[in-house]
Amino acid sequence: MIDILDGQVATIGDGHVVIMIGGIGLRVHVPTTLFDVIDGPGQHITLYTHLVVRDDALTLYGFPDQEERALFDLLVSISGVGPRIALAVLSTLTVEHIRNAVGRDDPAILTRVPGIGKKLAQKLVFELKDKIAVDAITGIAALSDLDTDVIAVMTTLGYSIVEAQAALQSIPRDAPDDVEERVRLALQHFG
Repeated sequence: MIDILDGQVATIGDGHVVIMIGGIGLRVHVPTTLFDVIDGPGQHITLYTHLVVRDDALTLYGFPDQEERALFDLLVSISGVGPRIALAVLSTLTVEHIRNAVGRDDPAILTRVPGIGKKLAQKLVFELKDKIAVDAITGIAALSDLDTDVIAVMTTLGYSIVEAQAALQSIPRDAPDDVEERVRLALQHFG
């Protein structure tokens, strides 16, 4: 089992990076959110990995922290969820969003992920409810529907989930309960 990769980014491709380790380049499929923190080839990076062994391929999936990898492991353990869908979930939603969806029993959050319909979203929430610690769920402030709408608009405008969340945090608490106004205030975060 390959557990951790620590090396230099050689190339960045569509949905993957190649990490040089001891003269060997390993292709690692990563969530698209990781591309927001990679400056380019030559950068040193550490990834926590999951190796999928199939008859025709050995495929590595990598994550910037152990929490994301653990969630990926949980997702692929659910019947009907393969590595591609699990990676799409982590590319679209943060761990906090997923915990929030499970904690609030709100599968609609998961339907934002390409390839996940209403039935699969409901199944994921049901299956993850027993697997994600309750204290971890309650420790996260639940996003309101208004906040999730603001994040959806920000990502539609081309910002990453991470950028949208940072902008959301910059909105004053006394801001009006209007999506357009909150988006305008969030955009001020970027200059």
